[in-house]
Amino acid sequence: MQALVLEKQGVLAIRDMPLQGAMGPDSLRIKVGNVGVCGSDVHYYTHGRIGSHVVKQPMILGHEAAGEVLEVGRNVKGMKPGDRVCLEPGIPNPRSRASKLGLYNLDPEVFFWATPPDHGCLIEEVVHPADYAYKLPDNVSLAEGAMVEPLAIGIQAAKKARIAPGDVAVVIGAGTIGIMSAISAMAGGCSRVFIIDCKKEKLDIAGGYGGVTPINFEKADPLDVVLNATDGWGAEVVIEASGSPAVYPGFSQYACPGGKVVLVGIPIDPVPFDISHIQTKELDIASVFRYANIYPRAVNLIASGKLDVKRLISKIFPFSKAVEAFKLAEENRPDIVKIQIEF
Repeated sequence: MQALVLEKQGVLAIRDMPLQGAMGPDSLRIKVGNVGVCGSDVHYYTHGRIGSHVVKQPMILGHEAAGEVLEVGRNVKGMKPGDRVCLEPGIPNPRSRASKLGLYNLDPEVFFWATPPDHGCLIEEVVHPADYAYKLPDNVSLAEGAMVEPLAIGIQAAKKARIAPGDVAVVIGAGTIGIMSAISAMAGGCSRVFIIDCKKEKLDIAGGYGGVTPINFEKADPLDVVLNATDGWGAEVVIEASGSPAVYPGFSQYACPGGKVVLVGIPIDPVPFDISHIQTKELDIASVFRYANIYPRAVNLIASGKLDVKRLISKIFPFSKAVEAFKLAEENRPDIVKIQIEF
């Protein structure tokens, strides 16, 4: 069947690939509908590696997926052909120590779509464990279902921040994950969220969500804005979602004494922290790596209408133009938040 394959760094091709995996009693066979193009997909395409994960052989890209169930394993309950589902891309070893502790996202044995050497989901059909497939309510489209994966990261960040009703938050970075973190913080109980970036188009999109205040750091000092808005106290929550090395020396300045900082963006190289400033404020530092037990929350929030993720989908390409979709994603245009590919 047809798949989008990263043949090697910088070379993409649509070509035939076999169905990955075999149907088992606990599996679903799924017709893929919509797949989001993630920054990691683009990074593998342009650089051939992310950290220690190196593309050494042709790999199917994609890990943000929703589709329709075609076949159900004999042990699977509550699913039937025709059901629409979103798919969690990480499949852990259920017997691992991390999984038993509920930290299955940290399982070192995890199979994760489009992380070398694991193939991804930009293929016409996939076989997937039913335990990591989640039914979409009738009012949630497949396009929205494919947004559950990035939203899950934002919700994981809000969960790690232990938000209390009325908190003020600062989110650094207005990419897909930054905006998802900002709206998740609002949904989690924040009274106001400031989001910092220099790309006006992305800030305008983020500012369209109620309670989210954009700050363009090329036009105003974000620290002055935050301190003025909080009577000099600072924000209870700071979420770093840019991964920019320039941010790390000073991110703690936005936090109030006793505040919480959640690190979501992953810098390519080691970065410096102002440890003394963090200690004198007695800040709690948390970090996020993917998510665990978050997908049902994300689906419910989208279905409730409290989080509109549709406005973050900038363009949907037919699968026949998947290579073109990646070329556009590679441009990193400021008016593009999320690109999807539709089968």
